[in-house]
Amino acid sequence: MTAGAARRKRVTEAFEAAYGDRPTLWVRAPGRVDLMGSHTDYNQGFVLTLPIRRDTWIAARPRPDQIVRIRSLNLGGESCFELHTIERDEEHRWANYVRGVAFVLQREGLPLVGFDGLVHSTVPLSSGLSSSAALEVATAVLFRALGGWEIEPLRLALLCQRAENEFVGMNCGILDQYTSLLGQEGYALLLDCRALTHRPIPLPQELSVVICDTRARRELTGSEYGQRRAQCEEGVRILSGFLPGVRALRDVSREQFLRYEAQLPPVVARRCRFVIEENERVLRLAEALGTHDRGQIRELMVASYQGARDLYEIGSPEMAAMIEAMESAPGVVGARQAGAGFGGCMVALVEPAQVPAFAEAVRRQYRAITGIEPEIYPEGAGAGAGLLAESAEEERA
Repeated sequence: MTAGAARRKRVTEAFEAAYGDRPTLWVRAPGRVDLMGSHTDYNQGFVLTLPIRRDTWIAARPRPDQIVRIRSLNLGGESCFELHTIERDEEHRWANYVRGVAFVLQREGLPLVGFDGLVHSTVPLSSGLSSSAALEVATAVLFRALGGWEIEPLRLALLCQRAENEFVGMNCGILDQYTSLLGQEGYALLLDCRALTHRPIPLPQELSVVICDTRARRELTGSEYGQRRAQCEEGVRILSGFLPGVRALRDVSREQFLRYEAQLPPVVARRCRFVIEENERVLRLAEALGTHDRGQIRELMVASYQGARDLYEIGSPEMAAMIEAMESAPGVVGARQAGAGFGGCMVALVEPAQVPAFAEAVRRQYRAITGIEPEIYPEGAGAGAGLLAESAEEERA
């Protein structure tokens, strides 16, 4: 039995135990990792983002009423709500991503159908791989399938983002939801967060993506994430007084920034410098992947990590230990932070033949420094969200 078939069997059995019947509809949505572009999305910049094969499944069965009952195999507990009165669940907070999507879709006038549902995810939670967006997107795809309505993927991604912004209370950008919905198997996406368009970037066969989970969890809602975003917005406000037409840090070149850097409060200047330089690195990495320029790839990833640590100050002791382990391991081409920082996952590009040796060296050194057993796993570019097929998808799971 394949891993995907075993996963489906486990979810089916748990669904039957919870609801007394088998599911009739399955959906999936992938997590994602950014190869370059930390905190550039809400600054209307560029991100080189990769939809991963780890994903969130929802097995469901429609109900004849307007009630949603949702359970999670990962977190436990059941959240139950009526579609015409959707409020937050303070006991099962993970369910607010489901409730938020229902709330926003209903407010848009889209017809919703109640269901019994069971969530199972292979995306690590609170690790920077967008487990919350994968749950939001899977929920939206499920409501779309149950309701029988059509909607453009970009609009659906924006609605999922709105659910997280307005219902959950996390002022995130569009990166996670866009990647999960519009991902293309075998490709990274060079995402323009202002135009909301992307260019597919083939992953070189000469490089493997390896995710290294520090297992240092962080909670972004109500954390320093919002503070960083406000500092960037303050920088834009000040710079726009000298540079008419500037609407976001994306509009400011490095040369322009250096000219007016002294006009900014020091902490705001550091935040702005990182984002402006990171935007440039995204475009340069996309080009370097196309030309297989390993020296450039390593240089860009080192600069990204150092900028995130020193200018944006989103590091942690565990991240410092992990980057040390990654950069000294066999076969590494480049390594950097992933997600919003403050812990969670990191990402490396590694020579394929050296992946096992790389993983073992990283585990050994990181464990010796921190006492924490990390999770290390190779990744590939997965497909975007959709219905879960009976065979092909589960074979890949």
